[in-house]
Amino acid sequence: MNGAMAASSHRITLGPLVAAIDQGTSSTRFLVFNSRTAELLSHHQVEIKQSFPKEGWVEEDPKEILQSVYECMERTCEKLTQLNIDISNIKAIGVTNQRETTLVWDKETGEPLYNAIVWLDLRTQSTVERLINKTPGRNKNHLRHKTGLPISTYFSAVKLRWLMDNVSEVHEAVVSHRAMFGTVDSWLIWCLTGGKSGGVHCTDVTNASRTMLFNIHTMDWDPELCKYFGIPMEILPRVRSSSEIYGLMKICSSRKSGALSGIPISGCLGDQSAALVGQMCFQDGQAKNTYGTGCFLLRNTGSKPVMSDHGLLTTVAYKLGRDKPACYALEGSVAIAGAVVRWLQDNLGIIGSSEELEKLAASVGTSYGCYFVPAFSGLYAPYWEPSARGIICGLTQFTNKSHLAFAALEAVCFQTREILDAMNQDSGIPLTQLQVDGGMTSNRLLMQLQADILCIPVVKPSMPETTALGAAMAAGAAEGVSVWSLNPEDLSEVTSEKFEPQINPEESEFRYARWKKAVEKSKNWETTQPVPNGNGETSIFCSVPLGFYIIGSMLMLIGAKYITGSD
Repeated sequence: MNGAMAASSHRITLGPLVAAIDQGTSSTRFLVFNSRTAELLSHHQVEIKQSFPKEGWVEEDPKEILQSVYECMERTCEKLTQLNIDISNIKAIGVTNQRETTLVWDKETGEPLYNAIVWLDLRTQSTVERLINKTPGRNKNHLRHKTGLPISTYFSAVKLRWLMDNVSEVHEAVVSHRAMFGTVDSWLIWCLTGGKSGGVHCTDVTNASRTMLFNIHTMDWDPELCKYFGIPMEILPRVRSSSEIYGLMKICSSRKSGALSGIPISGCLGDQSAALVGQMCFQDGQAKNTYGTGCFLLRNTGSKPVMSDHGLLTTVAYKLGRDKPACYALEGSVAIAGAVVRWLQDNLGIIGSSEELEKLAASVGTSYGCYFVPAFSGLYAPYWEPSARGIICGLTQFTNKSHLAFAALEAVCFQTREILDAMNQDSGIPLTQLQVDGGMTSNRLLMQLQADILCIPVVKPSMPETTALGAAMAAGAAEGVSVWSLNPEDLSEVTSEKFEPQINPEESEFRYARWKKAVEKSKNWETTQPVPNGNGETSIFCSVPLGFYIIGSMLMLIGAKYITGSD
């Protein structure tokens, strides 16, 4: 029986449907789920272009992001019609998004004032160093007691500060009270609920907790933090729970997706929080790891924020209703996971697709002593070392592109091992298996490697779209919608596949120790601009070795002159 016939034959029993917009770093999706069975009925995906205007800069076009959402909704509605599924059965829409990525737009024209600065972007490194130098004892954790986060290029506040300092349109809009700031969720919800004609300017607690402007204890914007970064509070979106009706969709009736007009947007979660919900990690101690552009391991810590002693972030996991308590998580963030595949494809040209990477790596089954630390944006957890850069080491004349492909997959697994070790140390209760999701989990070699390197089983759900599922669950469970029950007894059983470790722990530990050695070599590679002297000019003596060299050379010349008696 084909898909269309299958859908039409059980259309009557489908019940209420819930949709999700999943706006990630490299692509946008629109997905529709059956709220009773959590079955994915239809979806569409569009790739997003990233631009790299300068070294370390990563941007995306806010209008392209919005257009990709419209296109995904349009195509999915066409597919639902072909499947004979009634679009009016969609009762709610959830939004999940790449976190930290920073946008500013004009509330009167609705126009973005600059490209979105992506979470991976490094242009704020000198700003971060300046802020850290201002703190007592040069402490990058100076704001952690309020934010749960170190001062880092990763989070939104420093990106927003850069935009205000360096983009005249942003500065002018702030001064004339026309500017609106938001992460991707805020931009999309504002546009989809009317934009300049009454659009709702809001965010949820999970996205707000990644800005460095949000107090994770009071669960609101913090005036002292805003003052610290020099951010006027009037440009910030209103903070809401992750599951409530924010506003209604407004879409042109000439579109196929015009049928979505009037449907409430009632769920909003940053992508990693959405995956935690989609994996149904509602109990203290449950954890999941998502393999996307980056790699993110979150462990539910219940209703109290737990501060890490081992380089992890404390973040808001979710707040599933206005009157519901907030839940917190410990998070290990790795900047480069799937992005390394794109780099091998786009920059080096050694593969044509991500599927090819798995074949290439499988053809050798070993990195042959080659280790790849993809610290393209510095090192995130557990090091928080922005000056690190990517390195490939252990090369011999025997090394070829297949070994490099294998080393790239191993790098994702080793980075996960580092954050899992940190999490086990913080909690004192080691995880006995790892729940995984995200695009890279379709790579079976990667999943087996991960089990081998962690020495514990890796469990992958058969429906990989857990991030979108989490957003749909939050939207469907919202007060005033209530088509999706989050009671443990009502949640659907998830079918999954388990990968068991297949190598002995000694070999795993040996490879991990070599990886750690490679990581040390990647650190302290890059520094920002040389330090100017008191006259605002750069002094050669700010480089100590260079200073010694020049002074030594001068002394040698004077000595030579003295010995030879020349003028």
